[in-house]
Amino acid sequence: MKAKHILVTVLVSAVTALSSVFLYAKLSSRNGSVSKSQGEIPANYAGLFDGGGTPGPVDFEAAANSTVAAVVHIKTKTNPTQTNNTQRRRSNPFGDMFGDDLFDQFFGSPQNTRPQMASGSGVFISADGYIVTNNHVVDGADEVTVTLNTKKQYKAKVVATDANTDLAVIKIDGSGFPYLLYGNSDEVKLGQWVLAVGYPLTLETTVTAGIVSAKYRFLGINQRNAGRNANVVESFIQTDAAVNQGNSGGALVNTSGQLIGINAAIASPTGTYAGYSYAIPVNIVKKVVDDLIKFGTVQRAFLGIRPEANADEDTDSQIKEGDGVVIGEVMSNSAAADAGLKKGDKIIKLDNKAVSTWYELTGTVASYRPGQKLNVTFIRNGKEQTAALTLKNSSGNTEIVKTSALDKLGVELETLDAKKAKEYGVEGGVVVKTLSDGLIAEQTTIKKGFIIVRAGGKTVKSVDELTRIIESAGNSVIVEGIYPGYEGVYQYAINDLRNEP
Repeated sequence: MKAKHILVTVLVSAVTALSSVFLYAKLSSRNGSVSKSQGEIPANYAGLFDGGGTPGPVDFEAAANSTVAAVVHIKTKTNPTQTNNTQRRRSNPFGDMFGDDLFDQFFGSPQNTRPQMASGSGVFISADGYIVTNNHVVDGADEVTVTLNTKKQYKAKVVATDANTDLAVIKIDGSGFPYLLYGNSDEVKLGQWVLAVGYPLTLETTVTAGIVSAKYRFLGINQRNAGRNANVVESFIQTDAAVNQGNSGGALVNTSGQLIGINAAIASPTGTYAGYSYAIPVNIVKKVVDDLIKFGTVQRAFLGIRPEANADEDTDSQIKEGDGVVIGEVMSNSAAADAGLKKGDKIIKLDNKAVSTWYELTGTVASYRPGQKLNVTFIRNGKEQTAALTLKNSSGNTEIVKTSALDKLGVELETLDAKKAKEYGVEGGVVVKTLSDGLIAEQTTIKKGFIIVRAGGKTVKSVDELTRIIESAGNSVIVEGIYPGYEGVYQYAINDLRNEP
């Protein structure tokens, strides 16, 4: 009898246990007890529970290992002739991550008396030595040195820069370098894991992880470097991956190791990491880089509109924003005007990509060139319409714009005639034929007829030679020359060769 009672008890316990397991499995296969108790799943959770479970742990090892070899350490040297910009850099809580001399960083200096040393990061984008970094990393530098992850060092040449996007391209000689593949920043999602790779605080290669916390951020920091009237482009990816001074120009990659941004700034009242960092989206980066390498300057596209002003005094934004961009003005002879867009139209899509804010719109347009076509979806009088347009440049056409450091001088030059060179007692030279607005008129007292015989410490015998010297110089160069009929050799320093005109 006792054994029979024990057997019944065991059977009841077994049935109870099996029933509990069955019921738990049944409930677990649904969308969770919380969602059941609250009714239907909200629309914002669409797709989250597909697959019957929560996402597994993320592995950063493969992405980190494939990235570190393609990220380099950039060190720069700026000669004493340059103006100290340190106080300007630190006057805004949204600081760049450019490692300056520590004494000057905290106390400033009215005039440099010794070379300024600084450092940042860069990313290989091709096997033949092209590297993308921030403009503020190489801005004003007379010497640029690149150190690879293998500790091997190279002298680098600044190919071209763009202060409007805070991007620059430099190059080292060689081949077979590791480089990163471009991702697609339009596909970056909030909450997505990302890695920041660079050389912060002069440390060796450092990898940090975080998530994307916002997109299309505008901070206003590029305006300081590019100038008040410049057409700056800011549409940052905001992350909480830890970055510091020296991370500027480094890589922001996804968990597949693809480049999705170039780290450019941090939000910090102290100049060190305090929670948020900002990267230039790779879709802007690859377009700007291609332009700088191919044309020497960015081929900037414009819709030809201005946004409607915000009449609400209770908001900090001067632009009326929401679920689209309301047009406040359409410029004449612009792409928007040709497409029939009008004041009051609300742009909601560009090539079927949703546009909510002005900075989202400008960031998207920045990835196109003049001459490229796109469809604009807008709302007029409550009805959705679509128009095809061809983007234009700031001059209202689709022609390629080419500028170089030599163009910025603002002079017409001519190779000195051999007979005249003999008469003046020089080996050769370049004659300043005419002067217009440019660096020479702004910074020097050079007059028409001046003959340049040396530049950057090298003898100049032709316009081609002068061009090569100017293009290979850093941000400044000293030119030497004579005035026919006058004694002595005159020297002039020309600065800001690498900045936007």
